[in-house]
Amino acid sequence: MAGLSLRNVKKIYDNTVVAVQEFNLEIADKEFIVLVGPSGCGKSTTLRMVAGLEDITEGEIYIGGRKVNTVPPKDRDIAMVFQNYALYPHMTVYDNIAYGLKLRKFPKRVIDEKVREAAEILDIAELLKRKPKALSGGQRQRVAIGRAIVREPQVFLMDEPLSNLDAKLRNQMRSEILKLRQKVNTTFIYVTHDQTEAMTLGDRIVIMKDGFVQQVGTPQEVFHHPANLFVAGFIGTPQMNIFDAQLTREGERYFVELGGLRVELSTEKCARLLAGDVDSQPVKLGLRPEHLTLTEENDAVYAAVDVSEMMGSAVHIHVSACGQDVVIVVPLSEEEETENLPIGLPVRFTFRGSAAHVFDVETGHNLEYPQKAEPEEEAPPAAPAPEDAPPADQPAEEAAASEEVSAGEASIPVEQPETEMPVPAGPADIGDPFAEE
Repeated sequence: MAGLSLRNVKKIYDNTVVAVQEFNLEIADKEFIVLVGPSGCGKSTTLRMVAGLEDITEGEIYIGGRKVNTVPPKDRDIAMVFQNYALYPHMTVYDNIAYGLKLRKFPKRVIDEKVREAAEILDIAELLKRKPKALSGGQRQRVAIGRAIVREPQVFLMDEPLSNLDAKLRNQMRSEILKLRQKVNTTFIYVTHDQTEAMTLGDRIVIMKDGFVQQVGTPQEVFHHPANLFVAGFIGTPQMNIFDAQLTREGERYFVELGGLRVELSTEKCARLLAGDVDSQPVKLGLRPEHLTLTEENDAVYAAVDVSEMMGSAVHIHVSACGQDVVIVVPLSEEEETENLPIGLPVRFTFRGSAAHVFDVETGHNLEYPQKAEPEEEAPPAAPAPEDAPPADQPAEEAAASEEVSAGEASIPVEQPETEMPVPAGPADIGDPFAEE
């Protein structure tokens, strides 16, 4: 097993497009790290640099204390699971899992032992004689994971492995990955755009935007203490409500004023604002929908109902307040029932000072925490880009990447016509990048 270290890692395509900017992260041995962010934020590119599928423009990557910038994928002792299942349609489940071990000329007894052990871990032992076309999407993904497990790698890389599954199966596979993590005691780096996956799976979450790391922390830290407006809006469902408000300082106390309501911030929040010597100023006020409370008191924010959504255990009420759309989550008890609220119904809501987040109007930075200096944009390097640098979006290159690190064997996508990936003629034509020389 091994830890990872990414130091000032940077990736530039075509000498102009900066995909990853100054990425720094120390990953402990056996830690589960999730990279999360919107499409194009650089999370998959970062994972591919760790795997060796992308050249590093600047910086250094260490696996187990060894610098691997120029080490080929097969020598990095990593295994990777891709979004597409990358299974051989003409092989059984057993042969798909065993293929990489066979290329390395492992003894048949060892291969059989490893394959059946992985199948037991993933609960697919009864499927070993089937071919991929006879499997569901979740079963195929388990086979792809099993093929990686048998390698017993130092680092397990997963690039949006659940995005092709339906919502119910995704929830089931999330719990399976959590169980797998307990059984396969190795370091995980998991990439997803789904913040629910990030919150439920990761020991720590790395939130990215436009190639920059916005915040690194535990799920609880990024939820309760977002570093900026982007993190506040990205983490949490429904999304955090953001208001234009006023922060007022009175001695060692702070208040926020919104729509005629004045709320004192909690002692902890006041202490952090005092430590940063924050003065009275207009702010962006962040309030999560579940932290807003309907009230009959006059000292509250007035709103009008637009629509209400019954979600079973709670009602999501969309209202117009302070000139914008606001979402309020009202939990329901086991016996409690409710009807949809009529459009235009006047309501009032309030909030606790401990639930308020105040952000700088210009920078979006959370005023409770010392602001870090913004990284300066550097001019693109004068040297021409390497001839083998891949374009930012090229399906053929994605296919080649899958061939290089899908647990040691080449890949033929199964029932994935929409990917437009070229299909290799067969295993013998490609070889194994992880195979011993």
